[in-house]
Amino acid sequence: MAVDTMTNSAKVDKYNHHDYYVIDELLSEDHLLARDAVRSWVKQEVTPIIEAYSEKAECPKHLFKGLAEIGAYGPSLPEEYGGGGMDEIAYGVIMQELERGDSGIRSMASVQGSLVMYPIYRFASEDQKRKYLPKLGSGEYIGCFGLTEPDHGSNPAGMVTNIKDDGDAYILNGAKMWITNSPVADLAVVWAKDEEGAIRGMVVESSWEGFSAPEIHGKLSLRASITGELVFDNVRVPKENVFPEIKGLKGPLSCLSKARYGIAWGAIGAALDCYDSALRYSQERIQFDKPIGQFQLTQKKLAEMITEITKAQLLAWRLGSLANEGKASPAQISMAKRNNVAMALDIAREARQIHGGMGITNEYPCMRHMMNLETVLTYEGTHDIHLLITGYDVTGLNAFY
Repeated sequence: MAVDTMTNSAKVDKYNHHDYYVIDELLSEDHLLARDAVRSWVKQEVTPIIEAYSEKAECPKHLFKGLAEIGAYGPSLPEEYGGGGMDEIAYGVIMQELERGDSGIRSMASVQGSLVMYPIYRFASEDQKRKYLPKLGSGEYIGCFGLTEPDHGSNPAGMVTNIKDDGDAYILNGAKMWITNSPVADLAVVWAKDEEGAIRGMVVESSWEGFSAPEIHGKLSLRASITGELVFDNVRVPKENVFPEIKGLKGPLSCLSKARYGIAWGAIGAALDCYDSALRYSQERIQFDKPIGQFQLTQKKLAEMITEITKAQLLAWRLGSLANEGKASPAQISMAKRNNVAMALDIAREARQIHGGMGITNEYPCMRHMMNLETVLTYEGTHDIHLLITGYDVTGLNAFY
């Protein structure tokens, strides 16, 4: 029997332990360039500061401009409208690398691109596109997305925020809850019911009278992401700011599909960061005169981690290929979002165990990722709601009503 004389470090160098199935070969040169540029930016700008900002529960607002400079806002939207002109896989790998840094940083970017720029690009008039999108793409404007309400989360159709016709404008009243970026936003894409009960989308500027966005405090998750409410007290919204054609839930749900797609990729980044930290720790931490990575139970954890990451990578890549062809269905996106976020949360927990007591400190990223992923599991559609979306898709039977 041949004796394996390779050192642990040599094995890690020889095999790409982050890309076990060599998925990089499925990516184009543009995908790899975009990913590597964002990875480098995260290592330089996010990793050195993120633990401190998370501990203080403070958003690193200076990164909003940096995210624009690396093309993280609307990467797959046309360049003429402030986007990056890339495809959906490029968008995915960018979100992956941002979330490798922190879920909150990815949220800052994905809300701006998927939930603000995307609906304006899809539904607004040409004048409104030209007015808002370039400034959003450059980071001059920060946006937020107002759908969830204090009493209506998983049931957006029950919203009570409303608009009433008032000549050349609509009068907007109501409130939204759990809104990423809202306290620092220059504008909000808001969904409200008109006098006929139809759900309408619109762009509302934060400087308008009656608009307020109080910050939510006390979060134990996504602590480096700024979150707030949106409160509308007789806000006068010019009619040209209301999306002219789209009515009903189709509008906001299409935006959520775009964001959920990015989350399906982003969660892989968080999982990779936890796995990488656990793998390195297992090779350095000595117990009973040998590295803990030599123990069977530790190897079981690491082997299962990379297996689940690899499955999630393949799921995301295939979903991205379908999205590039315009074939990715909302139900397929739900499956990937639910699976990949749950996977990442499980890996964060297992990685924390490998780190032992040190795993609960901010010297390592696992606990921060774990806390963040508890929110990611819930927002943009809860874990259970996405399960029912898949159930409805495969049975044709609606469990919601």
